[in-house]
Amino acid sequence: MFKESLQNHLDVFSRLLSIEPELDRAIEIMYESLKNDDKLMFCGNGGSAADSQHLAAEFVGRYINDRPPIAAIALSTDTSALTCISNDYGYEHVFSRQVSSLGRAGDTLIGISTSGNSANVIRAVEAAKQRGVHTVALLGRDGGALKDMVDVAIVVPSNVTAHIQEAHIFIGHHFCSALEQKLGY
Repeated sequence: MFKESLQNHLDVFSRLLSIEPELDRAIEIMYESLKNDDKLMFCGNGGSAADSQHLAAEFVGRYINDRPPIAAIALSTDTSALTCISNDYGYEHVFSRQVSSLGRAGDTLIGISTSGNSANVIRAVEAAKQRGVHTVALLGRDGGALKDMVDVAIVVPSNVTAHIQEAHIFIGHHFCSALEQKLGY
């Protein structure tokens, strides 16, 4: 079972070379935000919420090098905001309300959704567009509705949620490394 799982993982990862142009474009967008003292905002549900929190922490804390903190926030971590917004407006608004209040033109929103169809991530992207916030999405399967909504869609070539999530965190770590380097850290 382990060998089969590992082989499936390796098969997905070997296909990631096909998304390198999108990765480069996403890094450029995030770099422009950060070099102009704007911020990165991450959002997603379940495992993608955990990835959002993980990646924001890598930027604010550090990834590899000791360096100044980089402005990043995971929109899935404020339980009071999440429960208030869900209760008062509906769960589909948990991220869009935060983007509307925290997002500024020049920031970058990174939405993470294995299906590309998470209603609350879709609404967050819509709110970002209204505020002049750049949008990047880490997706899977066929990219779903988000694929055509964002400035850069990075679609992991897999239909298996676990493998998509494994690739998303790998890609997120690549973002950290590349941005640290581009920012001179």
